Amino acid sequence: MATLQSTTTVTTRARPRAAISRDALLKWAPLLVLLVLCAIFTLMEPRFLSIRNFARILIAASPALMVAVGVTFIIIMGSIDLSMEGTVSVCAVAFAFCFLWLGGTLASWAWLAIPFAMLVGGLLGFVNGLIHVRLKIPSFMASLAMGFVGTGLAMVMTGGDRIRIEDELFRSLLTERILGFPLMVYVAGLFLLLGWFIQTRTTLGRNFYAVGGGEDLAVASGLNVARVRVLGYTLAGVFFAVGALLAVGRIGIAETATGNNFMFISITAVVVGGTALWGGIGGVWNTLVGVLIVFVIDNGMVVIGLPGYVQDGVLGILVILAVILSTDRKSISFVK
Repeated sequence: MATLQSTTTVTTRARPRAAISRDALLKWAPLLVLLVLCAIFTLMEPRFLSIRNFARILIAASPALMVAVGVTFIIIMGSIDLSMEGTVSVCAVAFAFCFLWLGGTLASWAWLAIPFAMLVGGLLGFVNGLIHVRLKIPSFMASLAMGFVGTGLAMVMTGGDRIRIEDELFRSLLTERILGFPLMVYVAGLFLLLGWFIQTRTTLGRNFYAVGGGEDLAVASGLNVARVRVLGYTLAGVFFAVGALLAVGRIGIAETATGNNFMFISITAVVVGGTALWGGIGGVWNTLVGVLIVFVIDNGMVVIGLPGYVQDGVLGILVILAVILSTDRKSISFVK
């Protein structure tokens, strides 16, 4: 009897250790993956770890980071937003038209095109959220449809043409550097901090976690879930617009294709970074790590001379592993 009791005690004590071990793995696995990738690519090509190459990675990653931060808020709520490609394209084109109409340089009234683009992004996100909440359409379907609408609208606005932004002040986002990194990297960093502040220091940010952690419980506690969801989509639209501005600043062109590939990159980055698809877990710092993983793989493959399809395959495997590690499949009866 004493032996049985002793065995039970040992088993009971071992379970918390296993749980702690799993939590630690989920928390630190993305960062460890990032460090391992950097080490591997550095061993294969020492130039990978140079300041110049790291600046190249951050330049490419900055617009995608803004889009990914926006979609992070939606995924924390347990929903999904697939409208980013259309929203980014519309915001980029709207910014370019407004910028040129107001003088074509930040030294004039053209700086107003920046808040205008953010307003457009917020409006598109607001409409996206209303369609999802008021019409009770699943978030993936409502947002995917809005993405198509945005891409079509951008095509109508441009007629398929490219709009060039040649203002030296605006292009200084790419050309001006501080400590080896262009201004756009610091702008992305400031908005990342803003996203962290909203996530952790505001009632809205806490409400995102409340909705993602259990919508029924949130409703029972008196939370207006519909309002929180609409505000979340509006906020995501604003961050999509910031991504559009950085994308235009990077290449100096606004067009219908400006938003291409942002859907795959942003969703992949959020999942690989450790934000749970069912909501309530993760945040913008996880997304930062996820974005860096995606672009380190992209850059590293180029540096060591591997083709692009290998990169896509590696990212796909990482997504599957991330979902496997973060999902308690014993609690799931079947996959929807």
